[in-house]
Formats: sequence, structure tokens, C-alpha cells
Amino acid sequence: MAGIKALVTLAFLASLGVMFLILACALPRYNNWWPLFVLVFYVLAPLPNMCNRSDGSGNTSPRREFGWFITTIIIVSAFALPIVLARSPATAPVIEWGACWLVLAGNVVTFLTIFGFVMMADSDDIEYSMW
Repeated sequence: MAGIKALVTLAFLASLGVMFLILACALPRYNNWWPLFVLVFYVLAPLPNMCNRSDGSGNTSPRREFGWFITTIIIVSAFALPIVLARSPATAPVIEWGACWLVLAGNVVTFLTIFGFVMMADSDDIEYSMW
């Protein structure tokens, strides 16, 4: 039963992170949909490590370390994109700073959720059945 509760909690947190992102775009004060490009980073973040599953021995390989390196680049890029959009030339910034902060909050929640899903998938002791 603990596995189901963890899965529901992670799903709730993922929807909360995406809600922050949608609020950064859809609030009438901001009304700019450029921050939605962060969704690309949400999709790309877990991909480099999907083929580098842990064998349980705790050993690392160059392929696994390179996957973590690429994942780090993707996560840093997701945090950099809204900051770059907000710091564009002062005459016409692409997004406002309030929208930037909402996107950054959504990034924190969403990437922690993705990390939780990856840790839960690597765990062998979770029972997913309802009975």
C-alpha cells in the first residue's frame, strides 16, 4: 500500500509543478506562452538515464556518469531558460519576472518529482498491488 501512496503523492506533485508553469503563462498579468518551452526539458530530463539502469552493485560506469552529466545539463538549461527570457533587453523583456519566478518554482517541484519517480523505479522493495 505504501507504493500506491507514493505514486499518488508523486502524481500530485507533478500536477502541482505543471500548474505553476501554466499559471506563469495564463495569468492575465503575464499572458505570454513562451515559458511553456520548459516542457521540452521535462520530457528530456529522464531520457539519458533510462538506458543506464542500476545493477544494484553500486558500481559506476562511464556510460552512467555521462548520462548523469547530460541530465545535469538539461536541468540547468530548464532553470536558465526563464531567466534568459526575463533578462532579455530592457526595452522589451520576453517574460516578466513574476512569470520567471513561477516557472522556477514549477521547475523545482517538477524535477524533484522526476527524481522521486526515478528513485522509486530503482527501488526493488515496493509492492504496487492493491490487494
